[in-house]
Amino acid sequence: MRTQTVVVAVDGTDASRAAIRWATAEAQRRERPLRVVHVMDWNWGGARFDVAGHEYETARRHADALAAGAARQARDIAPELDVDEDVLIGDAAAQLIIESESAELIVLGHRGHGGFAGLRLGSVSQRVATHAHCPAVVVRGNDENDARPVIAGVDDSAAADGVLETAFAAAHQRGVHLVMIRSYMPPFPHYHGSLPPAQVHTPAQDAAEHTRLAEQVAPWQSKYPQVRVEMLVSHDSAAAVLVGVSHTAQLVVVGSRGHGVIAGTLLGSTGLQLLHHAECPVLIVRTGKKHGPAR
Repeated sequence: MRTQTVVVAVDGTDASRAAIRWATAEAQRRERPLRVVHVMDWNWGGARFDVAGHEYETARRHADALAAGAARQARDIAPELDVDEDVLIGDAAAQLIIESESAELIVLGHRGHGGFAGLRLGSVSQRVATHAHCPAVVVRGNDENDARPVIAGVDDSAAADGVLETAFAAAHQRGVHLVMIRSYMPPFPHYHGSLPPAQVHTPAQDAAEHTRLAEQVAPWQSKYPQVRVEMLVSHDSAAAVLVGVSHTAQLVVVGSRGHGVIAGTLLGSTGLQLLHHAECPVLIVRTGKKHGPAR
């Protein structure tokens, strides 16, 4: 059985180079090979006018050099790591989604070539993170700060156990503490008026929700007793809370689906908002996939 790899998509941008650094470190932590992939978006329809094939050969040489340079960057960071590179041809998002079928994790930069300067998430990264068959990471922000915690958004959906497994493994590998965040909307008394949910005090409901979260966390805390865990309960939306605390984290972990999403969608609104607005890498866990490293 082939060893699953950490796949990183590269395109020569600064965001791509940041993704390579993150993916290289993650492949080392997981003890997995790193596969560096560049997708050459070649227009075969227009290629009929390139009778001698010079344009294709030029584009292919550029693509090969880009992939080789990215792989060299990874080898310079981790000389002992098993790294290979490949150039695929076709639509970038479609080819990367196919790659994700046999990957343990796919890593993407938050921006690529093209698009509008004001956008915080590129269209290819969004499409791949939304439709990938394996867990996906979109890298944004500075390189990892070893002192910062891993933060996870945990609800009581089917994805929660995968999020817990992934978050505990990530915190353990990094030697940092783990912050678990549960967002819920308690039944408000009629007299709370126009106060925002976060300012309404419901201590009994908060305590009950904290107990539920502690019960979810307990089996994983037993498996990773060395990981210090902090649990927070909030009335704000999960997206607002997680985006707000992302500047204090080195990684935010969320499930691919939560409550209230349309059947058939692969990424809920919380994950999508995080991909657009978080200040650190975001890992989207896929329900039913192997999430953490095999030991």
